[in-house]
Amino acid sequence: MEELTVDQITALQKGYRVTGVQDGINTGLSWLMEGSVGRFANDCIESGICMLPEVRHRDYYGNTVPSRNDLKPGSKGTLENSQAFWKRVQDGDFEVIDALESMFGADEENEIQ
Repeated sequence: MEELTVDQITALQKGYRVTGVQDGINTGLSWLMEGSVGRFANDCIESGICMLPEVRHRDYYGNTVPSRNDLKPGSKGTLENSQAFWKRVQDGDFEVIDALESMFGADEENEIQ
């Protein structure tokens, strides 16, 4: 079985309106804004909806936010974690799709027929 690429995950994120959160994580902006933004971004990373970028960032307090390459493969924040999440979406896992739609709003384009 072939793993999803970053580009394929990005396309899936776009379909579920996740790109804004992923962009905030990629640029480091999520870690500089109010706490609720960072917590939401962290929730998305933990679930696999989003992944950390390939570069480190600093948060508001000067702490280092690791890159996905700094982490053990398959752990939260890695490409492998996102691949596992989005594979479940591709496979039509109702619980995962329902969670996405609850967090980001339902999109007729992605509703299961």
